Amino acid sequence: MKKQAYPILVLLMVMWLVRIVDSIVPLDLNQFGLLPRTLRGLAGIGLMPFLHTGFTHLIANSVPLAILMGLTVASRHRAWPTIVAIIIGNGALLWLFGRSAYHVGASGLVFGLIAYLITVGIREKQFTSLAIALLVGVLFGVTLVSGVLPRWNSVVSWDGHLFGAISGMIVGIGTSRSRSL
Repeated sequence: MKKQAYPILVLLMVMWLVRIVDSIVPLDLNQFGLLPRTLRGLAGIGLMPFLHTGFTHLIANSVPLAILMGLTVASRHRAWPTIVAIIIGNGALLWLFGRSAYHVGASGLVFGLIAYLITVGIREKQFTSLAIALLVGVLFGVTLVSGVLPRWNSVVSWDGHLFGAISGMIVGIGTSRSRSL
């Protein structure tokens, strides 16, 4: 296994470990999720991706995360700095502008990685990055578009998805070089 793949395994293992502990202990760990514009909610910027409402929610995030983080490694970009930057950017934007509700889950990171990989492919215009961008667009394009649309009476954090995608685009622009064909 490539050394660059370790962040994928570490992140997924920590997410699963937190979910298992949360299902065993009588304390609801989701109270440490992100609550916008509150001092208590600041911790959620970093903790939100590790907290999930249940195993179904965790599985729904783990599968695309494994694929997208694998593609990030395959794109020859450094996975850890990219992941950390998207998590912090998403959390900060969500804390500042998100609707007042507890936000938990790694879907902001999922949407961030989708936008990141597409942005890098479009900017770099190299065969590998373009192929990855095209694959991500085919696999996750509909999810990207439908997931960022507002759903006012939903428990789904569409605003977390939106700010994740914005963060991914910003990180993609900041870490790639624009090239002409």
